[in-house]
Amino acid sequence: MKPVRALLALGVAAAVIGLAGCKKEPATAPSATAPAAAPAGETADQFIARVNDEYKKMYPEMTAAQWLSSTYINDDSQLLSAKANERYLGQLNSWIEQSKKFEGQQMSPATARAIQLLKIGTAMPAPKDPARLAELTQIATRMEGMYGSGSYCSGPGDTDCRQLGDLEDVLRNSRDYDAQLDAWKGWHTISKPMRKDYTRFVELVNEGARNLGYADTGELWRSGYDMSPAELSAETDRLWGQVKPLYEQLHCYTRSRLETKYGNDKGQVAGGLLPAHLLGNMWQQDWGNLWDVLAPYSEQQAGSLDINAALARQYQQILDAQQNKAGERDAAGQAQVEVDAQLANAKRMTERAQDFYVSLGMPKLPDSYWAKTQFVKPRDRDVVCHASAWDMNMSGDVRTKMCIKPNEEDFTTIYHELGHVYYYLAYNKQPPLFQTGAHDGFHEAIGDTIVLAMTPKYLSSVGMVANPQQSQEALINAQMRMALAKVSFLPFGLMIDRWRWGVFDGSIKPDQYNKAWWDLKARYQGVAPVEARGEDFFDAGAKYHVPGNTPYTRYFLSHILQFQFYKSLCDAAGYKGPLYECSFYGNKAAGAKFEAMLSKGASQPWQQTMKELTGGEKMDASAVLEYFAPLQTWLKQQNEGKSCGWQASAAGTAAPASPAKPTAKSEAPAKPAKG
Repeated sequence: MKPVRALLALGVAAAVIGLAGCKKEPATAPSATAPAAAPAGETADQFIARVNDEYKKMYPEMTAAQWLSSTYINDDSQLLSAKANERYLGQLNSWIEQSKKFEGQQMSPATARAIQLLKIGTAMPAPKDPARLAELTQIATRMEGMYGSGSYCSGPGDTDCRQLGDLEDVLRNSRDYDAQLDAWKGWHTISKPMRKDYTRFVELVNEGARNLGYADTGELWRSGYDMSPAELSAETDRLWGQVKPLYEQLHCYTRSRLETKYGNDKGQVAGGLLPAHLLGNMWQQDWGNLWDVLAPYSEQQAGSLDINAALARQYQQILDAQQNKAGERDAAGQAQVEVDAQLANAKRMTERAQDFYVSLGMPKLPDSYWAKTQFVKPRDRDVVCHASAWDMNMSGDVRTKMCIKPNEEDFTTIYHELGHVYYYLAYNKQPPLFQTGAHDGFHEAIGDTIVLAMTPKYLSSVGMVANPQQSQEALINAQMRMALAKVSFLPFGLMIDRWRWGVFDGSIKPDQYNKAWWDLKARYQGVAPVEARGEDFFDAGAKYHVPGNTPYTRYFLSHILQFQFYKSLCDAAGYKGPLYECSFYGNKAAGAKFEAMLSKGASQPWQQTMKELTGGEKMDASAVLEYFAPLQTWLKQQNEGKSCGWQASAAGTAAPASPAKPTAKSEAPAKPAKG
């Protein structure tokens, strides 16, 4: 869920272009105003003060155009966004060029850090040539618009067209094998036209990265962690090594349940890989929608954790009240009543999430948030439904953009997005160049730290589930519920940028994009499509963050960090007991410690910020393993005697690779499925 707060982090900007009076004939658009030259005799400290001032002044206009482009997708809004992006990236190039004259000079530590952040501050480094810069911004805006307006039409004459939300509902709710396959394949058609654009996009951003002194864009991305690019790569490998055995156990259990549900011939792909369309999520990154298939124990044995049912009931109550109030109405009137009910319910869900943060001593969201946020998908236009959080002016105009539905996935996503929002509000007092996360994984971990504290006891207190049972069965169900969201995500969080790093450095060629994508999904996630996916497809583009050019390693790191943060806040709250039972809801001491960390932004190396919260300076997955220890023991018992692990080379899309070591007693990888 990308936080649209920092242009510096995302290279996304916007601007307002002037209209040519009342002339009816086409007018030649003036070129963007050239960035101002640096004043003579300016010191490094004065330079950064000026950049901070210029950046903050231009920021509201830029974010407004990007907001418009995401919430009103049409040619006009995309033009505004592209031109503004072009203007900003030109300004950024100018600032970076001006900063070079201070290399080797004496300056304050804060100024030195700000200059370094400036140099690595965009995920979309732009060429210096104005024509190629303009081309880059046009491509970036066009790809995001293609994703946001993408739809799959399965009926004759382009009837029965469905967008992402409707297709996701099929994967979420249907257990019809063919219906799920159709929905999954349908969404993956929308990215095919992006392939040419993306290939050119890579060429252009790599040119921009080389202008900044980096070998390619991937190396630039890996430089943003107060460590070298090589150290960051090694660190992610180390962290993955810590959690991989837990994922392999979950994978083995899931495969067994899918085989029981769909049969041995459909429940797995050759080599023990999981079928991509059967995991309840378009990208196999969160398996929580498979609760009905994967729940260890029934409600009769362990009590109910069915948040979806509670949310559906609450929505139905609001809808019934709205319908009773509206009285007789035509079809259009009924549709509007339903949208009004969806909006009221979405705001209610958001108020529930806000309550958690407020209980920690943080402020209520400003009135402007409730007036300007996109809570639901409008009836009258295409929008980018992918959830995101926005800081519009660095001064309190914060928003989220979602198309909220009454389901558990969206419910927890709201808590996640408000984590970004409260980060914005906490560091708004910092200079603009420091108004971003300690590193990008921190930004993604904040809201998810709160999600970890949404224990069954907390969920019961807010009416989402019945009073939780105190039993081993209830514990395993609660752990499984969390693992299906957190553990299942870990390899996915790695493989996207592993793919892009290869694309950027040239080891993955354009004519191998799709093969390499599925090779990595097989290697890391152990998933595969059930039908061949040739190079006429561009399946990477069916995931928002690829056309949206959002680095993804941040999400993997956040899934490690959030458990470290959670453990520290539980300690701050004085909690004694098993980690997985801790909820610091309502604890002001934990809230004060959390907000103190948030307020630092990027003003100091993340290691220092980490130490102030956790007492240590390293990212470490031991808290993940501590949290899920009961589930891991249970999974090993369930998987005993089964052939766990998978052969990445068994799928027709995958290149030969070493199979994962079996994690149960069997010494052999799973046998290929028949058919």
